[in-house]
Amino acid sequence: MPSSLPVLPPLGLIGVGLLGSVLAERLLAGGLTVFGYDVDPARLAGLRGSGGEPAPDAAAVFRRCQRVIFSLPTHQEVSSLLHACASELRPGLIIIDTTTGDPAAAEALAPALALQGVVYLDATVSGSSAQVRDGAAILMVGGDAPAFARCADIFSLVAARCFHTGGPGSGARMKLVTNLVLGLNRAALAEGLALARGLGVDAAQALALMRAGPAYSRIMDAKGGKMLTGNFAPEARLSQHLKDVRLILQHGLEAGLPMPLSIAHRAVLEAAEAAGLGALDNSAIIQVLQAAPPGAKEA
Repeated sequence: MPSSLPVLPPLGLIGVGLLGSVLAERLLAGGLTVFGYDVDPARLAGLRGSGGEPAPDAAAVFRRCQRVIFSLPTHQEVSSLLHACASELRPGLIIIDTTTGDPAAAEALAPALALQGVVYLDATVSGSSAQVRDGAAILMVGGDAPAFARCADIFSLVAARCFHTGGPGSGARMKLVTNLVLGLNRAALAEGLALARGLGVDAAQALALMRAGPAYSRIMDAKGGKMLTGNFAPEARLSQHLKDVRLILQHGLEAGLPMPLSIAHRAVLEAAEAAGLGALDNSAIIQVLQAAPPGAKEA
């Protein structure tokens, strides 16, 4: 006997990089059909290998899907995409944008899209791709409250908890706040482990002691092992966090805040990027906080 259950349209996904690919995995594991596009053919092949369906282009995703997730580097790519596919946008479409970018850009997108009957949610993610894969990430979503509720099935599959943070742009603003604290926790851990090595004490034991005491932060679980072993395979790239810190400083300084810790953090990240570490995991920041090896020449 044929099922009377309605067949849901596929969920669209544009951007199948570090975060997008893991989002696809979780959504597929949850029983949703994912129709995705990326400019990189290798990423589309990866999507197919995970059980998703690659789209021939971004426009096809908008034509077929009622809800579309963006996972793009910056809001510049988001704006370019929406401009290129303007003729495909239709009333009732919901865009769920996981891009970490300028809150002002996210805030401006919502009313412009609303004129076309399109709902825009800035759904920023707190957590690395590995934490998303493990179901441990947090979602911070700004935008229309009823649309937020209609996407609860998606949010429940990709995050441990999901918060509606207010109007458009509020998710992006909250992401800057959480990324400031997260990034400084990571930098403090890196400097602490570098100090342990510099003082000649066991860095692994130092990490274990910090995890057992009041210095503990969750970043020790996520990044401590990577810093100890030097395994910097990217879960969240260092250059991406530098982009976030620059945004944090831009908005913080505009708000009249002194931001001394973030200014120092930016300098360390810029030194790491200049040293060729930008494409590595953000835990690679420890590389520029450690003592230079004996005999190393200054640049």
